[in-house]
Amino acid sequence: MAAASAAMTTLLRPSTSPHFLNPNKHRLSPRFPRLCSFSLPSSTPQTTIEAQPKLSATNVVDILSERGLVDSMTSDNLRSVCTNPNSIPLKVYCGFDPTAESLQLGNLIGMVVLSWFRRCGHKTIAVIGGATGRVGDPSGKSQERPELNVETIEKNRAGIRAMVYKILHRASVEVDLEMGCIKDEYLNPETNEYCNCFAVEDNFNWWKDITLLDFLGEVGRFARVGTMMAKDSVKKQLMSEEGISFTEFTYQLLQGYDFLHMFKNMGVNVQIGGSDQWGNITAGTELIRKILQVEGAYGLTFPLLLNSDGSKFGKSEGGAIWLSPAMMSPYKFYQYFLSVPNEDVVRFLKLLTFLDLKEIQELDETMKKPGYVPKSAQRRLAEEVTRFVHGAEGLAEAMKATEALKPGVFELV
Repeated sequence: MAAASAAMTTLLRPSTSPHFLNPNKHRLSPRFPRLCSFSLPSSTPQTTIEAQPKLSATNVVDILSERGLVDSMTSDNLRSVCTNPNSIPLKVYCGFDPTAESLQLGNLIGMVVLSWFRRCGHKTIAVIGGATGRVGDPSGKSQERPELNVETIEKNRAGIRAMVYKILHRASVEVDLEMGCIKDEYLNPETNEYCNCFAVEDNFNWWKDITLLDFLGEVGRFARVGTMMAKDSVKKQLMSEEGISFTEFTYQLLQGYDFLHMFKNMGVNVQIGGSDQWGNITAGTELIRKILQVEGAYGLTFPLLLNSDGSKFGKSEGGAIWLSPAMMSPYKFYQYFLSVPNEDVVRFLKLLTFLDLKEIQELDETMKKPGYVPKSAQRRLAEEVTRFVHGAEGLAEAMKATEALKPGVFELV
């Protein structure tokens, strides 16, 4: 546990700065500007009103619900806030921990949901867990995650940051330009500067200066142990043979503080995540309500990617389905979607593509008619998802290889 010991040493060192939260009547310390409105910090360059993207009249929660992309929401008020003409666009974030060099297919749905928020006029932030990745999220696990050394985490962090930026930036460029964002405002993936519409952040940037004593005194005292133990992710670990470590037990507070920090300093008011993240997301909304004593923070979870038989979608005989072309070629990625069973393909078209529901319905009806060309729906699914992940060039590469090889039976390795 060398990395954990080093992290504990860092956290226990005497703080050289004021408490990041002032316990006096729960008011905020001058170290952080008090959040009175959902705006970026004053140091962020401001754009003119004309340059701000206009909020779409389409309700993103309604769209997500129609496509089966909503599992739970912390408040149904989120639905009305999405189209309130008097509110500014929402700022929405989704987190990705660097537990491997590449994200897997299960992570893709988070980027799809972020993209739907962008398409409806809201601002999105992808957060790389440079700090939380050193702890390990127990959600959905029955055993503690293996510890990664600092060098591995740094390598993973860099790779995932570049991948998330490339996919989401490419997906949002056309939408952003149509909505009034200036091309030069886009975030440089090597910096932490915000663009007007889309950004990638790393939670290590704010965690590196926080000590354990500060955290326990200013955040830990607002956390109720009974509530923490009632979280599904914790209960599952407690029932396992190994139990749960203190490190993983506190993970929900770390993710909760991420939401608190971003709500307070960046005006982020919505966190999204898979259904197994519900406990971590509500930990954040609870901290915001208790410490900042304000409302307006929302959480939304989407379903995990499962096959109709309940098995995890995104696994093959050769292992995980990776999003990085260095770990799985666009061709093999494309081929994986051609293997989707007929009973699942329509659902995955709704979950993982941006095709109009009417077009998906037509594909569904065509599958049931005589003369249907086998795998036509799967081919459309493969094309749309491969284009989203690997771009037009990656899709062209996959289709060219498919045509050249004409596999009767393919094997993922």
